[in-house]
Amino acid sequence: MSEPILTLVVDGLQVSGLASETILKVARENDIAIPTLCWLEGLSSLGACRLCMVEIEGSPKLHPACVTPIQEGMVVATRSERLHRYRKAIVELLFSERNHICAVCVANGHCELQDLAVQLGVDHIRFPGRSPQLAVDASHARFVLDHNRCVLCMRCVRVCGEIEGAHTWDVKNRGIRSLIVADFETPWGLSETCTGCGKCVQVCPTGALFEKGRPVAETHKKRPFLPYLMANRAREHR
Repeated sequence: MSEPILTLVVDGLQVSGLASETILKVARENDIAIPTLCWLEGLSSLGACRLCMVEIEGSPKLHPACVTPIQEGMVVATRSERLHRYRKAIVELLFSERNHICAVCVANGHCELQDLAVQLGVDHIRFPGRSPQLAVDASHARFVLDHNRCVLCMRCVRVCGEIEGAHTWDVKNRGIRSLIVADFETPWGLSETCTGCGKCVQVCPTGALFEKGRPVAETHKKRPFLPYLMANRAREHR
């Protein structure tokens, strides 16, 4: 039985998509830009960063576009003053929560958080910085984990489990105390599950995960490889 095709309106444009598709997917298929940070094509959707929140007519609350399925007749707004203020505040809070000093970061000029700040017009932070003293794990022979730059998007956790199948990464604690950890808080260099593939480094949106000895000018990451790997895996399991 074929999946039903639904019609909805996004930013005044009539669009359509499969019933199983999300607002974000349909919007991107129609060149409607919605900011994201935790979402990445090829990985499962998590709805963690809340930057993709949209307005749906008839609902007083905001909805995460990456995990909200489309509905017949749905009317969605992806741009409004309310959404702009909300997204701007999220980016400011991310900057204030940890130590995102762009000028001394290995990802300066190649950082998705930095790009979002520019797009949203964040030129100062209204919230007091927490300035936590977080560890830097450089025990791996090739890579470094800097907790100070982490935004807890959990892309590394998902790519390690869903694509590489190693399940090295996980999250400990809750809220602002949350940290990415390898093998139940083992130093990365001592991990018995890490394959050294570097996929986690490639999908990291900031400078939290980076390759040793790689200058800023060479930090372009190869994120489009994920849909390719997923397609190959699907063919192998047919």
